[in-house]
Amino acid sequence: MTINTLPISFEFFPPKGEDGISQLMVQHDLLLPYAPRFFSITYGAGGSTRDRTRQIVTTFHQRAGIPAVPHLSCIGDTSESLKQLLDTYKAAGINRIVALRGDLPQEVEDIAKEFHYADQLVSFIRQHYGDTFELVVAAYPEVHPESRNAQEDLTNFKRKVEAGASAAITQYFYNPDAYEDFLHRCQQQGITIPIYPGIMPITNHDRLVRFSARCGAEIPRWIEKRLLDYQGDDISLQAFGAEVVAQLCEKLMALGAPGFHFYILNQAQPTLNILNHLGRRPLVHQAA
Repeated sequence: MTINTLPISFEFFPPKGEDGISQLMVQHDLLLPYAPRFFSITYGAGGSTRDRTRQIVTTFHQRAGIPAVPHLSCIGDTSESLKQLLDTYKAAGINRIVALRGDLPQEVEDIAKEFHYADQLVSFIRQHYGDTFELVVAAYPEVHPESRNAQEDLTNFKRKVEAGASAAITQYFYNPDAYEDFLHRCQQQGITIPIYPGIMPITNHDRLVRFSARCGAEIPRWIEKRLLDYQGDDISLQAFGAEVVAQLCEKLMALGAPGFHFYILNQAQPTLNILNHLGRRPLVHQAA
């Protein structure tokens, strides 16, 4: 499989306000020519962006013929409210869900605690909707930051697979050895669902360090030190970042990655730079 036939997908987060949504549509249209399998939309802690996520998913889904996929987290939610939302998505023709545990909003104390883990959400959806939805779950090649060790994390991942997950998207990483090792350990456990690497463009040193500390992603020392060379020179930093991430993607393709899921951060150009480095050609015309 070549880079031009490899499945790719793109992830946005819900912006605030109508101006933010209008700008998001511009970024969406810049990415359309690269024929993604889907666009996914994240879901704030405790369902804090529920309405905006639904609004954007519905708009994307009706807009250009490329599926839109909502993220759905369960922690802090009730089975009834989840079912209402899933019914809405089913009626709208949405057939894929990114099913996550999610995080509790820090400022809320009195909140429902019916669900605790993502495998419970996967089981709930399969119980009530059968095969209506393809269920995509999260995977952590460098181990979830709350797991005590790699084996515990793999056991948790296997629970999601056994509950009915269809595919997985990984947390971003920059060490291809972590992905290779994770695939090997999954194979030993009989896990065969496709595991798509999550790809994070490098555009800013401080933001990358902050994100990575929060989610447990390792920044190889040589990359971090090179990024420091470009502080104050955003153009050179982003050019270096695009080259590094494109090289990572090439290594992952050699390892048999089934496709890539790009974390867009609502800015298309950094990902377009990576795709251009890889030689990915636009495959469809932009939407009018």
